[in-house]
Amino acid sequence: MPLDLAALRRRPDFEAPNLVAVDATDRLLLDEATATLSALGSGHLAVIGDHYGALTLGAASAHGLTGIRVFQDPLVSELALDANAAEVGLEGTYAHHSLDGALVDGARAILLQLPRSLAALDEIAGLIARHAHPEVVVYAGGRLKHMTTAMNDVLREHFEVLYAGLARQKSRVLTASEPVDPPVESPWPRSQRHDDLGLAVAAFGATFAGAKIDIGTRALLDVLPEALPSADVIVDLGCGSGVLAVTAALRRPEARVIASDQSASAVASARATAELNGVADRVMVVRDDALSSQAEGSCDLVLLNPPFHVDAAVEPGIALKLFEAAARVLRPGGELWTVYNSHLKHRDTLESVVGQTRQVARNPKFTVTASVRR
Repeated sequence: MPLDLAALRRRPDFEAPNLVAVDATDRLLLDEATATLSALGSGHLAVIGDHYGALTLGAASAHGLTGIRVFQDPLVSELALDANAAEVGLEGTYAHHSLDGALVDGARAILLQLPRSLAALDEIAGLIARHAHPEVVVYAGGRLKHMTTAMNDVLREHFEVLYAGLARQKSRVLTASEPVDPPVESPWPRSQRHDDLGLAVAAFGATFAGAKIDIGTRALLDVLPEALPSADVIVDLGCGSGVLAVTAALRRPEARVIASDQSASAVASARATAELNGVADRVMVVRDDALSSQAEGSCDLVLLNPPFHVDAAVEPGIALKLFEAAARVLRPGGELWTVYNSHLKHRDTLESVVGQTRQVARNPKFTVTASVRR
């Protein structure tokens, strides 16, 4: 009996009426690839960007495939896939991989949920073209509202043949084949020197802001010298490319610094940034969901530039989850320093979840607050 995709869930990611575990793109990708998947031997399929397991488990269920190699950038997506697989009895059909050659080595078919970032797409497409089987077929799907013709241009840099399928339910699949020969050499990670900060930043394709420094992070950097100078253990929560963590390590050589993010791309970027700046031995980089691996009351200072979107939806719950994580790992009297868009009403929430909160800096775009753990 075919898998009922509607039964899949997002947990441990946010679940809400406006947030789905399976979308029209998942269904269209599986339909468009049916002929290829039905003729495919086990061990020859790679799935990249599977949100919550629909592509992996749909292919395994409908076509009896095993040995599926899967890369998901967010840790919560990995956890959701595992939970869904256990629920439907398909645990042994796939294995998690990093975004490297082993993920696609010799693969004859790729199912890809198109990333929003052109940089991320370039990194993925180049990797496939360099390492997959010469006859690989890539099915890359997305929602029309997030797709641009620039995505076609990126794919054409790595594949000789590109076909855009018909749209269905506001989704479309791009089918790419015949990798260019010779393949394009990988430019990842890319790096950029920021002389005004005395800092070099490295970033892989899917990392927020790339090797640039976003203005929210800059607002927090401006006041970092004031942030609990006595802190022995500092955590950069949602570290991205590791700018805050590495800056803290450079400015406070006696402190122990932890950089944490659930994104595999961000974790790899933060490690590369730490290496570029000579502090790799003093910045511990961990891939973690909301500091779940860190002990309660184990740190003095948390630095946070929280996102406020889940998928395309504005979701205040993601900031709340991170505030609660910070409150759990801070010792009493420890501080959470947060930067956020000034129009967001985070201060009352910070007061409630963490403790007494004061405004440190504010401009028309961003507010920086410091919350003392009660």
